[in-house]
Amino acid sequence: MYLTKRQKETLDYITGYLSEHGYAPTLEEIGSHFGLSSPATVYKHVQQLVHKGYLRKARHQGRGLELVEVEPQRTIEAPLLGQLVAGRSLEAIRPARTVNLPPEFNSAAPIYVLRVRGDWLNDEQLADGDLLVVEDRSTAKDGETVVALLHDDLPAVGRIYREAGGVRLQSGRPGREPLWLPEGQLQIRGVLVGLLRRYERR
Repeated sequence: MYLTKRQKETLDYITGYLSEHGYAPTLEEIGSHFGLSSPATVYKHVQQLVHKGYLRKARHQGRGLELVEVEPQRTIEAPLLGQLVAGRSLEAIRPARTVNLPPEFNSAAPIYVLRVRGDWLNDEQLADGDLLVVEDRSTAKDGETVVALLHDDLPAVGRIYREAGGVRLQSGRPGREPLWLPEGQLQIRGVLVGLLRRYERR
């Protein structure tokens, strides 16, 4: 199964500790290594590693963790191409960066990532800092959520529906008026297939 960066770091630390000492570190030792003061946070990471099959709990041992031999899954590298900002054309990110995605995002079409800036897409349940995983396509089926450019090159996100003489871009917010455009005044730049969001600690 796919591991987050912190889960991978935790697994690497436990693996190294086991190799050096012959037994697993305590939650306090793991927390101290990563500068984490809360044992509950460390416990959560360890439990996820157990749940995903990378560790198992050994019975009748105070430091009861054992490694499970698994073949790690490869991640997919996708380019982080730009930022979606209200009232502006798509902003390219410089220098170029890539994002590691779980293997389930593997697709026949190229995949790229865009970052949301600001709260202008709240109606689409998208927040500032979200990373949108986009399948690079110039066509979409009715009902798919697209990333598109309007006739003035401003970006838009919404569900697309074809109607006589044009297209309707429907907001995810119930009751909000849709955007209707004549044929040719909207360019589909991709179809939204995933979302990566980091929740800030308070």
